[in-house]
Amino acid sequence: MLAKIHSAAVLGLEAEPVDVEVDVGRGMASLTLVGLPDAAVRESSERMRAAIRNSGYGFPYDQRITINLAPADLRKEGPAYDLPIAMGVMAAVGQIPPSALDGALMVGELSLDGALRHVRGVLPVADLARRDGTRVLYVPAVDAPEAALIPGLEVYPVASLAELVAHLQGRAPIAPLEPGLGFSAQTVTVATDFAEIQGQEHAKRAFEVAAAGGHNLLLVGPPGAGKTLMARAMPGIMPNLTLEEALEVTRIYSVADMLPADTPLIQQRPFRSPHHTISHAGLVGGGQWPRPGEISLAHRGVLFLDEMPEFNRHVLEVMRQPMEDKVVTISRAQGSLTFPANFTLVAALNPCPCGYFGDAERACTCSVGAIERYRKRISGPLLDRIDINIEVPRVDYEKLAKATRSEASSSIRARVEAARVRQTRRYAGDGSDRQQPLVCNADMGPAEIREHCALPHDAESLMRSAMRQMHLSARAYHRVLKVSRTIADLEGAEVIQMHHLAEALQYRTRVLDL
Repeated sequence: MLAKIHSAAVLGLEAEPVDVEVDVGRGMASLTLVGLPDAAVRESSERMRAAIRNSGYGFPYDQRITINLAPADLRKEGPAYDLPIAMGVMAAVGQIPPSALDGALMVGELSLDGALRHVRGVLPVADLARRDGTRVLYVPAVDAPEAALIPGLEVYPVASLAELVAHLQGRAPIAPLEPGLGFSAQTVTVATDFAEIQGQEHAKRAFEVAAAGGHNLLLVGPPGAGKTLMARAMPGIMPNLTLEEALEVTRIYSVADMLPADTPLIQQRPFRSPHHTISHAGLVGGGQWPRPGEISLAHRGVLFLDEMPEFNRHVLEVMRQPMEDKVVTISRAQGSLTFPANFTLVAALNPCPCGYFGDAERACTCSVGAIERYRKRISGPLLDRIDINIEVPRVDYEKLAKATRSEASSSIRARVEAARVRQTRRYAGDGSDRQQPLVCNADMGPAEIREHCALPHDAESLMRSAMRQMHLSARAYHRVLKVSRTIADLEGAEVIQMHHLAEALQYRTRVLDL
């Protein structure tokens, strides 16, 4: 007898339909699994046998069983096919009515006792079911809240194989999970508030501009000046995630199998801070089965690279294309996968190997050659993609000992959110056919810059002089205009003025120049 069960394969951030076809008939007793399965899928036959037996049902050991995962040219990985394979075998031998599985899609890993375990990528699987018109989705109970984020589905939380069989036989129906996003604008909770950081007003202003426009930021200063502390406080001044952004981030973490068990929907902006020993595959993504890297896990959030020159130069260079395109494409012999990577880069480094070059109170012990080699670990093309360069000096005792608190993150965030609202309104009527909609000023392309970043006559003269004296590239010219537009938005100005451009040019000064 033949049975067919609908399932799915997760490729990148999307899911593709997979039909699990099971044929049980006469012949020499055997079990054959075909359809380009990986080792984890091939091992599902052993888990499935034990799960069916330990759930109190018989397994057709004396018959020939053939299992096909179609389409056959699509590689299958992971244990998510355990449940559909088991259901297909039981339907083929008549233990459950095949009609009960019509119009249903299922995924799940089986334990040897029949319990269902968590599987990754349930959110894209649920989205596939909605797009294909499937109304019923069976998933492990622990993953059901994640699947219920997609509206229009009947999501059944399944705890065990025996429970699902009883449901399909009509003996003990499972109640479907009530759909609901449960989304509400949540203030980012961080360990550090800007109110607790004394001094560094110039750097805090730079963080405000970076958060308002999504601009990349470079901090240069001696050890202990507060670079890392301010970087970790940055999520607290960024605007709350919108529903669309929250679903984007949740999809990435679901595919990467990093979604917290008690958090079906991520509602706070990511903050990723990888160690400098990270590989290029760990940073941008990769592997035999490509998975998202740190730059994708930081999508719509902050990627913080502390001690940037300590990172491998090749690892840093692979970020150049994602920083421009806001996506990363990973190509393998079997195909290419694209992951989103629209992050705000915050990089911190010392001015020299000992960390005290230019310090007013402590002498630098590094030679000119050592300083030059240290700074050359970061290439010019990468620095050209960083919009804001800030020097973070040593904090004076008087500022550290001051009893009054600095401005709170909540006050800064209010100004940032107001600037983002202006940007959202500005780009709402953008008719361009971009792959990703404009969210902030950093996303603007040349056409949008020409339309929204026009300079008055006096500002044009300043820009012309800056291009000549600072030797700005075409990319740097556009980035200065983007930062100017953000500064104007923070002030509520419709047109970029001279002082907006002057502040943006100040941020463009290379603090790493000897």
